[in-house]
Amino acid sequence: MADRERPLADTLDVLAGPIRDNLDAVHRAREQGLAACRRVIRACGSAIRAVHRHQPDRYAEFVEQAEVALREAQAAVLPHPAVAFAGFLHDAEKEYAEAILTEALVSGRALPGGQEIGVQLPAWLNGLAEAASEMRRHLLDRLRGGELEMAEGLLAAMEDVYDLLVTIDYPDAVTGGLRRTADALRAVLERTRSDLTTTLLQVRLQTAIERRLPEDP
Repeated sequence: MADRERPLADTLDVLAGPIRDNLDAVHRAREQGLAACRRVIRACGSAIRAVHRHQPDRYAEFVEQAEVALREAQAAVLPHPAVAFAGFLHDAEKEYAEAILTEALVSGRALPGGQEIGVQLPAWLNGLAEAASEMRRHLLDRLRGGELEMAEGLLAAMEDVYDLLVTIDYPDAVTGGLRRTADALRAVLERTRSDLTTTLLQVRLQTAIERRLPEDP
């Protein structure tokens, strides 16, 4: 059958052109966004390690790298809802929020909000939960250094974060799976509280024993 006798095929060919153009754009956005999100996650992991190692200059360097990559990812995928809400952008925003909030919790600075750091609210909430979990490592480092007062302050910060998160009682589809993240924080918090309590009791016992020992003649 001649092409001129296939009006439906001709119509489909005309319709297919814009469809392919649109899907090509979506695919390019997805690939660009994925690559940028991977860079965000790597940089944020390095930034959090720099916080624990007391390397503020390295932290600032990695956070800057993460922000540049995150803005690239957001610009690439946000015009395309099919990929913008596929999950990988949320993960990158969450990691970025975690890096920022971990440093703020450790330093005692005021916590910046999601809008301030340019991430969606579910990502900020989950990042906050994971930042609080990161406090366990920092707290144990303080314990090993004999900084008991600082360790108690970090535990109090973890408890404050958890107390807030358990009040965010909405479906996981709204909060990005916050309930699971908060449950993980609760387990970390319980272990950390136990470790700190044990250490404090040991220190008090040692102090009491030393006070009762006779002084050297």
